[in-house]
Amino acid sequence: MEQKCQGARDLWSQLDALRMGMNYSKEDTKKPQVLIDDCYGESHPGSFHLGELGYETVLGVHESGGRAVRHHVTDICDGWGQGHDGMNYILASREAIANMVEIHASVVPYDAAVLISSCDKSVPAHLIAAARLDMPLVHIPGGSMRPAPNMSTSDLGGLTAKLKKGEIGIKQVEAHQQCGCPTAGACQFMGTASTMQCMSEALGMALPGSAIMPSTMSEIRRVSRAAGHQAMYLAEKGITSSKILTPAAFENAIKVHAAIGGSTNALIHLPAIAHELGWELKPETFDRINNSIPYLTNIQPSGEYVTELFWFAGGVPMIQWLLRDKLDLDVMTVTGRSLGDNLDMLQQSGFFERNRGYLANHRVAPEDVIRKPESATKIGSIAILKGNIAPDGAVIKYAACRADMHQHTGPAKVFNSEEDAQQAIINNRVEPGDVLFIRYEGPKGSGAPEMLMTTDAIVYDARLDGRVALITDGRFSGATSGPCVGHVSPEAADGGPIALVENDDMIEMDVPGRRLNIVGVKGERKTPEEIDAILADRRSRWVRPDYSARRGIYKQFTERAASLMAGAYTS
Repeated sequence: MEQKCQGARDLWSQLDALRMGMNYSKEDTKKPQVLIDDCYGESHPGSFHLGELGYETVLGVHESGGRAVRHHVTDICDGWGQGHDGMNYILASREAIANMVEIHASVVPYDAAVLISSCDKSVPAHLIAAARLDMPLVHIPGGSMRPAPNMSTSDLGGLTAKLKKGEIGIKQVEAHQQCGCPTAGACQFMGTASTMQCMSEALGMALPGSAIMPSTMSEIRRVSRAAGHQAMYLAEKGITSSKILTPAAFENAIKVHAAIGGSTNALIHLPAIAHELGWELKPETFDRINNSIPYLTNIQPSGEYVTELFWFAGGVPMIQWLLRDKLDLDVMTVTGRSLGDNLDMLQQSGFFERNRGYLANHRVAPEDVIRKPESATKIGSIAILKGNIAPDGAVIKYAACRADMHQHTGPAKVFNSEEDAQQAIINNRVEPGDVLFIRYEGPKGSGAPEMLMTTDAIVYDARLDGRVALITDGRFSGATSGPCVGHVSPEAADGGPIALVENDDMIEMDVPGRRLNIVGVKGERKTPEEIDAILADRRSRWVRPDYSARRGIYKQFTERAASLMAGAYTS
């Protein structure tokens, strides 16, 4: 193997002196050098166990004759940021992690890398870094935590809202606090963490079958060791990330996303990864694909089961197997083989049958979790809406929305912060049929926080659940359900039309027609030309908020970030 690091050693002998100061042997300095960069830390359950996976990866590298070098850039969890300004830093953390991994892999020449992450921002950060670095590289998804009681996952937001309204007592909240996160690992629903693990595998950057496997099972450790071996193989063969992350691979991944009802946040992260590869992944691609791919899964929050059962039922490989006539099977993957070859080998090895016994433990049949295409009742899971509120687009996960709300017209109730919207719901100032707006929450406005506090408050209010639409230029948690439209672009802070919406405007949301428009004012319908004139008058009086007091990374991100529909990248 031609070693990338050898040239640097020849240029500067101190490199080996530095290594010898870290318990290298003389023989180690001559071996292929493999970067192991994980998100381990006491930051949240999704990353708490990644140090163990890193250890197994090191063993795999060493068994294949390489020398592994460990680095760590821990991530943070959206759960820490609920209800305060910490949430405004969450999306910015994606850029920070990607930047640090790029620095780690660029200052010291490495022959290959393995990146290990589980969650919402860390997985896309690692894939962004992989795209930038274009080196032999494997991603290891960190898997899912065990389910909470009653086949649930950690969700204190709705319970907190109920507590504030006096509907439950503190003991109920405390009981859930003690068992809502029973182990380390990503949350047990098809939120952004699980979705992005699936996207890594669907793009070909993770080993087949590795996404969202249970974090407590020995198999995830075997996969981690195998990833160490595989990084060495990719270095030997010269297979780099750009040979895997092709436009065809992204189309395949979006088809998997449509079939699993993945989080809308993938529409931020996948375009950001493509941007690093030098091309634009347009929102229309997601909409086109979702018009032709059957929605196959029955996974929370849109369905009944947790992600552990999805993996037992075959996980991403089963989705790919069922969609194989719609996928490009010739794309390269980190196995060094094509997707088609991977699926054939999995089928021949008995992969699709061997975990079904775990489903039997729960008295659940595989087809209850992953439907066959001929049994699917829906096509796709997300849609791109456009109109005079969102000229550059907005996204809705209609798979998590009641069918009778796919076309809805209602009065606007406008809020300039999520906190104000949540308080209005808790204090019964919102009515069924209302269309709530939360604005100035896009990347430039507030760093693009998620709206989970508000969506949970709606879901846990029986009077409003499924009957209130929510529209925002911010983003949503992957746990969100209901008629929620996010990523409205241009955002309010950029002077987008969402900044001009007023209370009691008539709002039309039409998923089949892909429309999102103001169609009237104070109960009176107007022509499109009249609406244009009204918006022009409002624009003449609009004043952009003053954000000059911001500092640090928050200032850097909010000043430079692209729109959510473009990927919110800052390069």
